[in-house]
Amino acid sequence: MASNDGKDETAGNKARLRARIALAVVVAAVIALMAWNPPELYDWIKAVHVIAIISWMAGLLYLPRLFVYHSDSDVGSQQSETFKVMEARLYKVIMTPAMVIAWVLGLWLAYDGFGFNAVWLWLKIAAVLALSGVHDYLGRAVRRFAEDHRDHPARHWRMINEVPTVLMIFIVVMVIVKPF
Repeated sequence: MASNDGKDETAGNKARLRARIALAVVVAAVIALMAWNPPELYDWIKAVHVIAIISWMAGLLYLPRLFVYHSDSDVGSQQSETFKVMEARLYKVIMTPAMVIAWVLGLWLAYDGFGFNAVWLWLKIAAVLALSGVHDYLGRAVRRFAEDHRDHPARHWRMINEVPTVLMIFIVVMVIVKPF
């Protein structure tokens, strides 16, 4: 088992390094675009923002599903240990950087494009705050599962899995339809 733990740790370190490099490349590209300030800068920032949102939402929808299966696995089993690694990497390497990029670029877009002067925009921001709360809730669950605490049954995680979907639908309607 010790040799597998070493391999898992090495693989985890490599994954973290790749994620940091990818994040640095995205940040450098955004800074370069802002410094260059081409006429289509707003569209480029919006494109990176949407990519970050897609990555973040993928994690928000997948992590509770992992918790469903993790809840049903035996504490200390190989399956449980695998879920711990998957959950931690998904949360730390994909979801959190994607959320940060989505927030930073989203606030820039809201300021540059709308000056924070639209009711629909404030409703969207409120929903994104709620989505960030779900993100935090899932992060605390990742830590609890890592400590072998099973605070909720699989059914709970199935229900939690629907919350990001409902928030996403609301956010998309606010952005596309702008009803207010």
